Amino acid sequence: MLQIKNVGFTAESEHGKKEILSGIDLNIEDNTTVVITGPNGSGKTTLVKLIMGIENPTTGSIFLDGENITGMSVNEHAERRIGFAFQQPVRFKGLTVKDLIEVSAGRSLTISAACEYLSEVGLCARDYIERELDNSLSGGELKRIEIAMLLARNVRISIFDEPEAGIDLWSFHSLIKVFERMRQNERGSVIIISHQERILSIADRIVVISSGAITREGSREEVLPELLSGIGACSFYQAGI
Repeated sequence: MLQIKNVGFTAESEHGKKEILSGIDLNIEDNTTVVITGPNGSGKTTLVKLIMGIENPTTGSIFLDGENITGMSVNEHAERRIGFAFQQPVRFKGLTVKDLIEVSAGRSLTISAACEYLSEVGLCARDYIERELDNSLSGGELKRIEIAMLLARNVRISIFDEPEAGIDLWSFHSLIKVFERMRQNERGSVIIISHQERILSIADRIVVISSGAITREGSREEVLPELLSGIGACSFYQAGI
């Protein structure tokens, strides 16, 4: 279980120090899908960067199965099988999809074994396994390949920052199916930052962050109807959700 205890984060700006997060308390159980949502600039991305070790909390602590991982490097978080998928996946000219999956798995793989990961994310393996990670791949294809990479790493916590950004409607529907499959197959815990109702609707739990603090947290059945009706969430809807 991932435990976030009284976490705060203050950043330096041209106008001095700015508090981004304050008093964040959150438990994420194993094999659950958690969607973090809220207005732009509320601190959502900062929170997942703290979980990944890209940034370190100013106050508070983060624990994984009782181990204090606060202040550990990104590599140390990765060693503990925490994985992060960027809004814009990186393209690697000259590197094939099979190469990337092997690097992620940390071992040589047969074509058949590598293809299994592509099949899990809804890609026809024979069409992709030898392709280069270059501009010939769409944003939606790259995002699904990136998820295949996380599956190959056997991560226990997968973090996605607005995975719907920059992809077309068809790719978005395909991405939803991948997340649903990960959830059904208990592929570890999945943390997603999103404003999209369709992604919110597959969450086990929804966390709403506004002005650097958690303003609502609970099951999908408890929280989503409130968000859709606007109860207690004016700032949420002002953000265009």
